[in-house]
Amino acid sequence: MNILRTLTLASALCACAFTLQARPLDAIRRDGTLLLATEGQYAPFNYFQGKQLTGFEIEAAELVTRKMGLKPQWKALGFDALLAGLQQDRWDVVIASHAITDERAKAVTFTLPHYCSGGVIVALSPTLRTAQDLAGKVVAVQTGTSYLAAVRRLPGSLSVKNFPTDTDARSALLAKRVDALVTDRFVAKELLRKSPQSGFQLGEMVTIERIAAAVAPGNTGLADAWSQALKATMADGSYARISQKYFQEDIRCPESR
Repeated sequence: MNILRTLTLASALCACAFTLQARPLDAIRRDGTLLLATEGQYAPFNYFQGKQLTGFEIEAAELVTRKMGLKPQWKALGFDALLAGLQQDRWDVVIASHAITDERAKAVTFTLPHYCSGGVIVALSPTLRTAQDLAGKVVAVQTGTSYLAAVRRLPGSLSVKNFPTDTDARSALLAKRVDALVTDRFVAKELLRKSPQSGFQLGEMVTIERIAAAVAPGNTGLADAWSQALKATMADGSYARISQKYFQEDIRCPESR
């Protein structure tokens, strides 16, 4: 997404007093399979082509998993449930365009970021390009994303409407039920590339964010192994190939180049 996505996990954490211990790296290696969770509704990062899960994050995660000597096994579900599922030991790794935020870092352990991005304004009117232009307007964001908090911090009295998926937020904009949308800049660029007739106009970025996979809190052995394998894909050129495939540019964070 790139996205600053914010997820309120307090209630989920309270509900997980019965939480099982996360699988440590040794147990995962003995099993030979890494359990991965994603959303599957956030093209071009993670989405379905028919019944096949694909996208930049899917391919990147599978590169990393195989560098670790493991086989990937996927689960796709609603964005809001992904990080909470780590608390319940339902999967080992979540990779779904989660921005690293202080709130999230209290509830999960993040790996090395696999890309950098930010939230951009999308509107049908070319006059809505800056944060100041959104004063008094209705702005759509996806539920559970950090864009919700980011938009609420913008100047002027604007209204925020959140939707279950980014696609729902776009549909609301097309139907003129909202004035603008804030979404990941790479998602927005792909949308314009695929649907130039939509009339969407790109404005300024309102957030800058570092996007990373997440593991259960304190599972540093797994997080470190993932990060080292990710570095290896960046060093051997395999990361760059899929980045060029999806974005025609290298989207890794500046510190990783």
